[in-house]
Amino acid sequence: MKNIVRIGFFALLGILFVYTIWFLYKKSEQKPIVYNTISMLKTNVIQKTVATGAVVPRKEVNIKPQVSGIVEKLFVVAGDKIHKGDMIARIRIIPNMINLANAESRINRAQLAFESAKIDYERNQKLFDAKMIAYAEFQQVKLAFNNSKEELDAAQNNMQLIKEGVSKNSGKATNTIVKSTIDGMVLDVPLKEGSSVIESNTFNEGTTIATVADMGEMIFEGKVDESEVGKIKPGMDLILTVGAIDADKFGAKLEYIAPKGIKENGAIQFQIKAKVELQKNTFLRAGYSATADIVLARKDSVWSIPESVLQFDKDVPFVEVETKPQTFEKRSIKTGLSDGISIEILNGLNPADKIKDPNIASENAPQK
Repeated sequence: MKNIVRIGFFALLGILFVYTIWFLYKKSEQKPIVYNTISMLKTNVIQKTVATGAVVPRKEVNIKPQVSGIVEKLFVVAGDKIHKGDMIARIRIIPNMINLANAESRINRAQLAFESAKIDYERNQKLFDAKMIAYAEFQQVKLAFNNSKEELDAAQNNMQLIKEGVSKNSGKATNTIVKSTIDGMVLDVPLKEGSSVIESNTFNEGTTIATVADMGEMIFEGKVDESEVGKIKPGMDLILTVGAIDADKFGAKLEYIAPKGIKENGAIQFQIKAKVELQKNTFLRAGYSATADIVLARKDSVWSIPESVLQFDKDVPFVEVETKPQTFEKRSIKTGLSDGISIEILNGLNPADKIKDPNIASENAPQK
């Protein structure tokens, strides 16, 4: 009985040992790798570079006053469409006390000179009428009288200009009324009624009362890296993606490339400008951020494959073509234009060929 138990025990150990060896063998056995295959597709291959920037009006003007004072009345708000010559604001002049005192003194002196010249003129007029003096002598007196009268008028006009911004001869307050210089839309009115403003002159650019722009002509202003600027030239097509309007793409035509670069964050950037092709049903606001794809080269409806399936042998491109299930042969090919994702195939492949994708494989297929 003991021998039977001992034999059974050793037999069980033998069975467990054999099973363990078989299990470890099966577990360590490598499963076959099954590669996915793809075929060539007809697609558009577009080689491009990217520039970031913003969409802005081509014509944008800051409207400034010609006199200093206080904004008495504003006639526009941001968003209004106006025409050239439309009123934007009215300025109330606060006269400078020194200039005002000088103007009053000038009037007083002119008044005294005029009264003296008038008395002299009237006296010589009587003498001339009585033929007691020559016309040449009377003419000198008349000229002095007219000059004194003109000086008095000029002094009075100067006083009115200082106090009101308009002379009595002009008939209208041209300096105190700020008008638009272009047709367009009011983008911004940074001031409120009652704000002080400074006139635009040689020494001061003046206070901006409103910003007006022609929204019917927009341009893209962006920057490209120095490594890409040599690949572009005026006349190239751009495809704009506006951050606030993801659904629409806008065409543009490159017009300008800056001849001088600007160093930003350690890299040299060159400014570019492109005319935007507006769409009738879409309104582009000034300052929208945008990304421009600059089309360097384009080929439509060409045979292409994903660039990821390419392999190289000493810089010579090749792919592996399936000759029978999961059996591949190496085939050299000639490539054309690439956009970084797809690459054009010039020769070496047929549309029916199944090309091995070395990047995507499965280990779950049954053994052959």
